[in-house]
Amino acid sequence: MTTTSPFSLSFSSSLRPSPLPHPRRATLINLASTHSISELVMIRCAAPALASTTRAAAAAPLTSPPKKRHWKQGEYPGLIQDFSISPKNKKTHPIKNIKKKLDKKNNAKAWANTVTEALSDCIDKKQWLPALHVFEMLKEQPFYQPKEGTYMKLLVLLGKCGQPQQARQLFDRMLEEGLQPTSELYTALLSAYCRSNMIDEAFSVLDRMVVLPLCQPDVYTYSILIKACMDGSRFEMVESLYQQMAERLITPNTVTQNIVLSGYGKAGKYEQMEKVLSGMLKSTSCRPDVWTMNIILSLFGNKGQIEMMERWYEKFRDFGIEPETRTFNILIGAYGKKKLYDKMSSVMEYMRKLSFPWTTSTYNNVIEAFADAGDAKHMECTFDQMRTEGMKADTKTFCCLIKGYANAGAFHKVISCVQLAGKLEIPENTSFYNAVIYACAKAEDLMEMDRVFKRMKEKEWQPDSLTFSLMVDAYRKEGMNDKVYDLEQEKQMIKASASEIVITFYRCPC
Repeated sequence: MTTTSPFSLSFSSSLRPSPLPHPRRATLINLASTHSISELVMIRCAAPALASTTRAAAAAPLTSPPKKRHWKQGEYPGLIQDFSISPKNKKTHPIKNIKKKLDKKNNAKAWANTVTEALSDCIDKKQWLPALHVFEMLKEQPFYQPKEGTYMKLLVLLGKCGQPQQARQLFDRMLEEGLQPTSELYTALLSAYCRSNMIDEAFSVLDRMVVLPLCQPDVYTYSILIKACMDGSRFEMVESLYQQMAERLITPNTVTQNIVLSGYGKAGKYEQMEKVLSGMLKSTSCRPDVWTMNIILSLFGNKGQIEMMERWYEKFRDFGIEPETRTFNILIGAYGKKKLYDKMSSVMEYMRKLSFPWTTSTYNNVIEAFADAGDAKHMECTFDQMRTEGMKADTKTFCCLIKGYANAGAFHKVISCVQLAGKLEIPENTSFYNAVIYACAKAEDLMEMDRVFKRMKEKEWQPDSLTFSLMVDAYRKEGMNDKVYDLEQEKQMIKASASEIVITFYRCPC
């Protein structure tokens, strides 16, 4: 059932005044009203050189005038200024075949990108499969020698796209080609495992780094592992990682402490969280920053504890920490989840007043608030305003739109929303497919849900726990126990496959 919000966001677009005429342009216009074009050119050329010409006239020896080059017709790229010729009789020759050259240039725009530019474009758009294909094409060229930076970008891309197995295979091929691994490359591979919650596999990478003299882990490596342990509620491993850092004389920084602070907060371990925060306030090397502020506000905001969030906001302001755009986005998201639309609007107006720009995340939080409430009308108005202001939508935007239409029962708009995402070349990921599966389950269209799941695997996007949970609940609701059994078996096979990969990596003599 669609809930109609009594509140209507009013988005105000700033009006830009017309540009004032350029001073030089105004001067030329005034001069042109009293002088001809040829006179203007003579004034500009003669004025600065008049005095020097007069002084040097007597001393200069009598010499023959310099020879002029005889240009072919249409060859000289410009106008020849010859003041001995009357402006009426002076002929100007256009650039030779200029229209043909311009047409040729315009037609060649589609072919302007080289293969390396195509690779960079795929990485920027987070299209990991085309990026790997282009990279293989590049390696076949005799002039191309892949470097560490290229492998680093690809490993980071595969990690962000949830492809740890592909990252592992790419790392192996890099070693086979004779490129020496570095601490940064190992850390990128470790990060790929951590992003997919494959903590044991990430620890195996750390074990390999420790025994390689030139690939020793640093504070960034340990921070990534600590975050994975915190997200996986494996708090006992965090203490062992801190101990390893102390043995290697690696000091945790503010980023590390913020990760631990966030992990304890999400797990509800408020005593440990307060202990870490107190240590940061007393420390001289890792003082709390705006990220610390954002973590605490996000923690209470996600739990719906609005009063605690507002109280801590004032405390951090008293500490001298100034908010940023992300801080206000967190407040907007928290107010939106509790349907406090007046406060949400007040924060947005406050951002405008302080000249903080509304970002994609700002609009996403508002769209998500209306999507969760099934308010398709205000959700669409926000999305339209977002596009009107030239703000680019991302994957989360369309995930929220799809879920919002599903919650509102407007399943026909889910299809058009998916089509629009394809038209705008919005990067797909596991969350995007989960949103479509959620809409199919909400509409009780299990055949379409099964097709989307197959499409997801064809695109080589790894299903996560939410994917299986949504599908299992949908099949179980219809009493399709055989489908539930198949999904549970497939989930176990994915876990077994991941374990087999890490064993192979651990035995590999790198």
